[in-house]
Amino acid sequence: MFDFGIEGYRPHWLSGPRAVGKAHGARLRALAGRTLTRLWVVWDAADDEWFPDCPVLLDFDGEQVEVNHWKLDQLSLTWNSIEPRRPIQWPGFSLRWRDDAVPEAAAPLLGSPLRDVQLLEWTGHDAARGTVEVGFVFARGRITVHNALDENGLSFDPPDPRSRPYPVG
Repeated sequence: MFDFGIEGYRPHWLSGPRAVGKAHGARLRALAGRTLTRLWVVWDAADDEWFPDCPVLLDFDGEQVEVNHWKLDQLSLTWNSIEPRRPIQWPGFSLRWRDDAVPEAAAPLLGSPLRDVQLLEWTGHDAARGTVEVGFVFARGRITVHNALDENGLSFDPPDPRSRPYPVG
């Protein structure tokens, strides 16, 4: 199994909101009320940009959810398995974790309690149909980690009307 060069990381790939909700719904719901303390992404030092192939880590007072999209329809949620202070070993790349690389989240959302977690299913008539987005909703905004067709994408806007909410477990 490919670990993205991250020691201890063992992704568990699921497809569709029903499978994700069944496997992780209770734990996602339990994040409500916890404070977002860090948002980690992997940074490509050579290109000086976010490397969206690796997981996005959201730390809620020590409960870390690790979100990763792969291929056209696979999503892995893991919990507390990645230590972002350890180096990433992906040959050919100069990668490191950064918790200050996403200013859209840092200013308004860090330090805020989470209100809700949403699973959203993309219903558009394109290759992304059926992919699952994970939305983290706060009083002053949101972070949505979505499938950007074989990598992660981040959005801070309200969900697209083509994203249908699905019950979290």
